[in-house]
Amino acid sequence: MRMPRRGLTLHARTHWLLLGLALLCSLVLFMYLLECAPQTDGNASLPGVAGDSYSKEYYQALLQEQEEHYQTRAASLKRQIAQLKQELQEMSEKMRSLQEKKNGGSNGVGYQGNKEQAPSDILEFLHSQIDKAEVSIGAKLPSEYGVIPFESFTLMKVFQLEMGLTRHPEEKPVRKDKRDELVEVIEAGLEVINNPDEDDQEDEEGPLGEKLLFNENDFIEGYYRTERDKGTQYELFFKTADLMEYRHVTLFRPFGPLMKVKSEMIDITRSVINIIVPLAERTEAFAQFMQNFRDVCIHQDKRIHLTVVYFGQEGLSEVKSILESVTSESNFHNYTLVSLNEEFNRGRGLNVGARAWDKGEVLMFFCDVDIYFSAEFLNSCRLNAEPGKKVFYPVVFSLYNPAIVYANQDVPPPVEQQLVHKKDSGFWRDFGFGMTCQYRSDFLTIGGFDMEVKGWGGEDVHLYRKYLHGDLIVVRTPVPGLFHLWHEKRCADELTPEQYRMCIQSKAMNEASHSHLGMLVFREEIETHLHKQAYRTNSEAAG
Repeated sequence: MRMPRRGLTLHARTHWLLLGLALLCSLVLFMYLLECAPQTDGNASLPGVAGDSYSKEYYQALLQEQEEHYQTRAASLKRQIAQLKQELQEMSEKMRSLQEKKNGGSNGVGYQGNKEQAPSDILEFLHSQIDKAEVSIGAKLPSEYGVIPFESFTLMKVFQLEMGLTRHPEEKPVRKDKRDELVEVIEAGLEVINNPDEDDQEDEEGPLGEKLLFNENDFIEGYYRTERDKGTQYELFFKTADLMEYRHVTLFRPFGPLMKVKSEMIDITRSVINIIVPLAERTEAFAQFMQNFRDVCIHQDKRIHLTVVYFGQEGLSEVKSILESVTSESNFHNYTLVSLNEEFNRGRGLNVGARAWDKGEVLMFFCDVDIYFSAEFLNSCRLNAEPGKKVFYPVVFSLYNPAIVYANQDVPPPVEQQLVHKKDSGFWRDFGFGMTCQYRSDFLTIGGFDMEVKGWGGEDVHLYRKYLHGDLIVVRTPVPGLFHLWHEKRCADELTPEQYRMCIQSKAMNEASHSHLGMLVFREEIETHLHKQAYRTNSEAAG
């Protein structure tokens, strides 16, 4: 008889428990509705309180909306739970299979870098990440906005494009997590060079026949970029003081341990760069350009050919005189002057300059007369362009108007002292594609510049897009040794509306920093404030 009585008691307790839960749920729902009810001002009447005839429909709609929301959420959670169960089951089966292989004496493939044993299927996945990323072959992209640019770094600095209003174009000191990451990458690159595997080239020897070892002081520069669904790519360059060859290491972090992609030796001792400069008038700017050219190319680098394509007759004699002066002073004869008696067209000038070279393959640097470059940049140009493989599109650091930047000084400092990567001195010109290093064969194969594009700016973007649509890797990164000197811009009336808009945008961005432009915009307000302060001070002194 005890069993039925205990069952009745349990049934009664369950009944009261369910009733209590129902009341509790009703109370919670009522409080939720009060909390979620729309806010009204003190004079407005609440629905259902002051005779609102739609109060019932309002709450019914609200309840229905909440019910649909919870049903959708519950269905989503059910799908996620089912998916997780399936993945867990697959992972368990995979782990069981790996354990059976291990017990059967089948070892995994050794991982280059940490020397630990890793399952072959994991290595296969990591290598697939490298294959999917734009590491060994260029990806076909729809426009210039599809390129993921690199950021460049040295042992002490990172040159970054994405600044916003608080970050700076040159980061020093580097943030700790970024510094730790790059230190690890450099150490991994040194490990690859100093302890090569069988697939790499033979070890280099020092002057006395000993094994040549690299250290962190031999690191020259590096580039990195992250494809968010694949991983981070690192390009590292090393060079010892005793050798002319560079060592290039490519690493990839496929959201996991670093993996070596390749290690190679690059000899640039005989790599000549043909610097092609289209020009019309602007003889004073050309004289300044040749001063930089003499210091860097003739006295330091010594592996340069200069091609000047001059449009028109006005100023041509002065340009010839400047070139002859440089020739007589420095015994430099590696230049070509091409004269075109026609209206200036940058794309036309670069096409003509590229075809004026008749000595076979050559690396070309398309340059403007208002560009200042260093010897280090010329080596970066050589290291990041490869015929049939890569073209180099460096991001130039564009200097602001010195009259605004150095307004507190009587005269702006010399150009050499203006070449600093500061937020108020300039910006990374990430919308410009005119300065580029590419091999002549690649330029001719892709068809060069489109001569149908007239006026300002469009021909550069058009060529850039042609490379993006092809198989070559486009290396896009800020470089510290390339500066665009400020000069007055004139946007011609003959430009199309799109070209004129681009020209005005470039003119505005080229003038001054955000803070300096703000001071100019609010100059009248600032002067009014200063006058009020001076009047108040004088009044208090007189009183």
